[in-house]
Amino acid sequence: MPAPSRRILSVWFPRLGAERLLREAGGDDGRPFAVVEESGSLQTLSSLSAGASAAGLTRGQPLRDARAMCPDLLTRLRNPQKEAAFLTLLRRWAGRYSPWVAETPPESLVLDISGCAHLFGGEAGLMDTLAADCARLGLTHLAGIADTPGAAWGLARYAGRAPEHRRTGDAVDAEAPATRSRAARRHWVKGGAAPRPTADAAPEVRIAAPGQTRQAIAPLPVAALRLDRPVLDQLARLGLRRIGDLLDQPRAPLARRFGRQLALRLDQALGHAPEPVSPARADRPDAVRMTLPEPIGLESDILAGLDRLLTRLCATLETKAMGIRTVRLQIFRTDGTMQWIEAGVARPSHQPDRIRPLLAMKVPELDAGFGIDMLRLEAVQTETVHRTQSRGHLDAAEAVTARARGDHALDDLITRIGARTGMEAITRLHPASSHIPEKAALTLAAAWSDPAGPWPQPPVARPLLLWRPEPVQAPDSPGPPAAFRWRRRDLIAVAATGPERIAPEWWLDDPDWRTGVRDYWRVTVEGGERLWLYYAHGAALSPGWFCQGRFP
Repeated sequence: MPAPSRRILSVWFPRLGAERLLREAGGDDGRPFAVVEESGSLQTLSSLSAGASAAGLTRGQPLRDARAMCPDLLTRLRNPQKEAAFLTLLRRWAGRYSPWVAETPPESLVLDISGCAHLFGGEAGLMDTLAADCARLGLTHLAGIADTPGAAWGLARYAGRAPEHRRTGDAVDAEAPATRSRAARRHWVKGGAAPRPTADAAPEVRIAAPGQTRQAIAPLPVAALRLDRPVLDQLARLGLRRIGDLLDQPRAPLARRFGRQLALRLDQALGHAPEPVSPARADRPDAVRMTLPEPIGLESDILAGLDRLLTRLCATLETKAMGIRTVRLQIFRTDGTMQWIEAGVARPSHQPDRIRPLLAMKVPELDAGFGIDMLRLEAVQTETVHRTQSRGHLDAAEAVTARARGDHALDDLITRIGARTGMEAITRLHPASSHIPEKAALTLAAAWSDPAGPWPQPPVARPLLLWRPEPVQAPDSPGPPAAFRWRRRDLIAVAATGPERIAPEWWLDDPDWRTGVRDYWRVTVEGGERLWLYYAHGAALSPGWFCQGRFP
């Protein structure tokens, strides 16, 4: 028995931006309305209401031209973030038709309805239900169903539309519209409607039967393949205006002439190339809230509510073996506004007594206004916390000792300091796998790293203070100098220990090590100062003496 074919529903909201604002304003009253998008110094129309389209306005039209055509046009500036949020809400709403819904920004959704259409009386019934729901929500939509996302996308947007005849000058059939127009005029009866050039529109079929994708998309314009405008212009110049004109063409010549995008889109539309539908991850935040019967405004009341919320949230996370990394407290005021505070934890935890002080420290920053009627506590970032771990005998003994002296003391200290300065500002050093002195340590964020273990001991003691190599004026000789000049000072050496030869990392091209092999010396000068000097033998750069550190 053959496996059932996949069925895809594509839903396009061509007036998404305008209808979102009209919904907020109470509905469409029929007046021309448009959403304006700023592109450099030019303002264009990005979304139109039905009244604006009826007035002859088009998307992408400059605002100044639209004002000349429709003086009473109402406009609002576009907010891409809110439009994206509105599309996300529509994605959640579309979950009633299928559990497999994905967004295709900026104005459409794609649903995998395999095995779902029978719940609505078939695919035609699903389309009717979708149309009724969109009409109730005040949304204009176009939809198409096919075996592939590419074919469904094309049917939703271009079913029933004729190909665009772009007058490029050298198109094979550029004279066809004019010829049809002259033929229509010969049969025009005086007094009747003025003749209009005829165009063969694609049939109004928005549901491609299973296995009939090729026949369904053949009459569609080539724009239904989701091609870029330059490719569409090249196809128009050759008279290739419908998908059917390309289906029987060899893929290799098409790819050489028009690029790989055309061949890929054809294969995706026909199902020869995979194009999965990837739904967004379900948004299920770990959060608790408390609705208050009477508004509150005192810090003590907020802390009392925090204690109740934090206990519930930590208990929920403990059952999931999760710990809080970042927690946020939101207060919703009676005037409809909201404020929030946030705190981070150095180690994930679901212990309320470790998290409460961090939020309590920031509660005075909140402004209650005319009163707070709801509190909400959310674990913004969580991580897995294991109750037990497999340990060896030595690690187990160290863990018992750490618990006896308070194993969370350092983490709590980092957390308290990080609440004031930011977790990224607190760092710790870890040993690195490099024999180069300046690369012997890594700087890591303390909140996201464990304390360093035993540090590897170099064969020769290294200075406590290191800096970038500074040139030293001394005789050009590998032996330790008896006198030299450094930092505008003339120094006399009284003792020297060494050398310690360090070679560069040959697998890396480090600009600081292009002087080649170094011989390091511990030089004591008059006055007791102990410096770390090295002689560079020279490679890509010339040799010489340098100072890189100081011993205590």
